[in-house]
Amino acid sequence: MSKASSRSSTIIGSALPTIPWEDKPNGCKDVVWRYSGNPVIPRDLNPMSNSIFNSAVVPYKGAFAGVFRCDDKRRFMQLHVGFSKDGYSWQIDPERIHFVSNDKDPAVLHWEYGYDPRVGWIEDRFYVTWCNGYHGPTIGMGWTKDFKTFHKMENSLLPFNRNGVLFPRKIGGKYLMLNRPSDNGHTPFGDIFISQSPDMVHWGCHRWVMRPNGGWQSTKVGAGPIPIETKHGWLMIYHGVLTSCNGFVYSAGAALLDIDRPWKVMYRTAPYIMSPQAPYELAGDVPNVAFPCAALTDAPTGRMAMYYGCADTVTGLCFCQVDELIDYVKKNSKV
Repeated sequence: MSKASSRSSTIIGSALPTIPWEDKPNGCKDVVWRYSGNPVIPRDLNPMSNSIFNSAVVPYKGAFAGVFRCDDKRRFMQLHVGFSKDGYSWQIDPERIHFVSNDKDPAVLHWEYGYDPRVGWIEDRFYVTWCNGYHGPTIGMGWTKDFKTFHKMENSLLPFNRNGVLFPRKIGGKYLMLNRPSDNGHTPFGDIFISQSPDMVHWGCHRWVMRPNGGWQSTKVGAGPIPIETKHGWLMIYHGVLTSCNGFVYSAGAALLDIDRPWKVMYRTAPYIMSPQAPYELAGDVPNVAFPCAALTDAPTGRMAMYYGCADTVTGLCFCQVDELIDYVKKNSKV
């Protein structure tokens, strides 16, 4: 089997010939490499933004759309919609998303803040999850079909919870969501769990997935982009946190989850796949952060482009070959 045909069978998904891409630089020994034009989205793309980071991007109508965390100059955390023709140059609406709902109960449309969104296509619409302010941080949910009107749903879980990430299809007849129970502050702990739902409204059947694992992921872990379906299992990119003498350090790792029972971790990277090393990751409003939130894939070539937050200030872009990343996960695993 040729290398190209092997890559084309690794990802179970669609072609995305317009995926942002840059070949691995000569001499690069890392499995993930950074875009040479980083940061791909600066902190001040909007006139009133203090920072733009930890945001979600998806293919949309031959181009790209997304939901972006834009902290404004009051330092309020807000969600904004954005569009790009090529995945590099973005136009982000200066006005935050104002959700609508058929349910007129004030509890549904209640808005305090929103941050760290994820977006995924499931069945016939794009679902958005984010950390929603509702008497503490919890998992907010909504959906859109056109990135113009956003419908707000009930919060999926009770406070306190963060990092709600939906799987892109039903598994065992249920919708599944990765999440991390937390506290009301900057959680000094954190295991990943999976919650299940028959209807995207009622969530239960919670299953434990994994805990911190020492070193760069010794304090807490949390799911990143929407999991990627592959012939080897679900590829989950996640962040891990180390508590250093100078504060938290956020790096990225990867794991392979069982395709039918994704609470079962088959492989998990002992080394990180990316850590804050570039200047825009080391310096910013929150230094030493590389926080993955969105991944684009092209099944025929096996390419992946990942958007990640840098130092809670700007948005970066990086690349990898999914088959090479899976090989790396398997060869460097500690479950």
